Amino acid sequence: MTLAAAAFLLAFVGGAALGARPGGGSGTLTVSDAAVLEGNTGTTSLSFTVQLSGPAKVAATVFYATANGTATAPADFGATSGTLSLGKRNRTRTVVVQVVGDTVDEVDETFTLKLSNASGATIADGSGLGSILDDDGGVTGIRIAAAGDIACDPASSSFNAGMGVGLECRQRATSDLLVGAGYEAVLALGDLQYEDGAFSKFGASYDPSWGRVKAITHPAVGNHEYGTSGAAGYYQYFGAAAGDPTKGYYSFDLGGWHLIALNSNCAQVGGCGAGSTQEEWLRADLSAHAAAPCTLAFWHHPRFSSGEHGSDGTYTAFWQALFDASADVVLVGHDHDYERFAPQSADGTLDTTRGIREFVVGSGGKNLRTFPTVRANSEARTVTSAGVLELALGASGYSWRFVAVVGTFTDGGTASCH
Repeated sequence: MTLAAAAFLLAFVGGAALGARPGGGSGTLTVSDAAVLEGNTGTTSLSFTVQLSGPAKVAATVFYATANGTATAPADFGATSGTLSLGKRNRTRTVVVQVVGDTVDEVDETFTLKLSNASGATIADGSGLGSILDDDGGVTGIRIAAAGDIACDPASSSFNAGMGVGLECRQRATSDLLVGAGYEAVLALGDLQYEDGAFSKFGASYDPSWGRVKAITHPAVGNHEYGTSGAAGYYQYFGAAAGDPTKGYYSFDLGGWHLIALNSNCAQVGGCGAGSTQEEWLRADLSAHAAAPCTLAFWHHPRFSSGEHGSDGTYTAFWQALFDASADVVLVGHDHDYERFAPQSADGTLDTTRGIREFVVGSGGKNLRTFPTVRANSEARTVTSAGVLELALGASGYSWRFVAVVGTFTDGGTASCH
């Protein structure tokens, strides 16, 4: 054997041995948090994602096992354990835990999925929090979910094959809350595809995540969608569900509720103020559905917000028309956070008798920002958790709950319709 050949063989054997060493290798392993609604009967799947990041010079293996918390096996979930293999061609693996349904009104419960004994990679985050969200109690009615500010540009440095990093690009995680959860409808509150709403980007980022519930989605158009002329990618992707492309506003009924989607990109549709075509349409639509016991409206830009964009009086006419018709709930996005306000009149005065409650739900996955100034009548808020707002729309009232999938913030309550 030549000296060069011997040197090559020594390097090969030494490198292979180093790569196979437990905890060795240059890649890192992480496990996601996960959350699921408990359900009333049978079992529901809760899925954790284990991911290999960085160079994958050798195959990696890792042991996983569930561990009891406030939720315990087998009463609340089925314990599971095993070994996963990951590599260049299979950087993500899914661990599915079966959650046991019941009809007991109880607090949310948690357990963990733990990684250990890695070979070929280093464990960077080896503990995934599994949240079992109680869905008993509260108002009985049609269940819907809502959020905006959702899917990262596929060119983002945090895109990570659609899985995201930290609190950025987590559209896949938030969409996991929706798939198979039994919702009647999903309200998508604008800025659904960054950075410009191009049709190709919808296909690469939004569609593999929130697109899995496209069939039940009612969208509102955001400003980023108009980064493509006329929001053409948005209207091409959603088709008739998005309404007339020259308007972007429409309404529909769900159970006994009347729901209205508005276009808050005022310059694109001839304005949003009193006397504008859209405001007059809104008043006519509300009059035509005056018999509806409950009314909800949704659009992208908030009338009231403690977030970085803040409150915007541009939408006072929308609010006044809804207030005059005794509407109940407004859902918006734009600020990348979650915030709930007490019922208010159009000028921001607290009105617990006839006021409209607004939820800012810009927590759909893109990222989270800050609250520079907390506004009057803000009752709950977070920039630490990505997730969706769940609503149960009853015959004469509603209940709400913020469901986090990244982070642990919670918020919930019930209210009557006017």
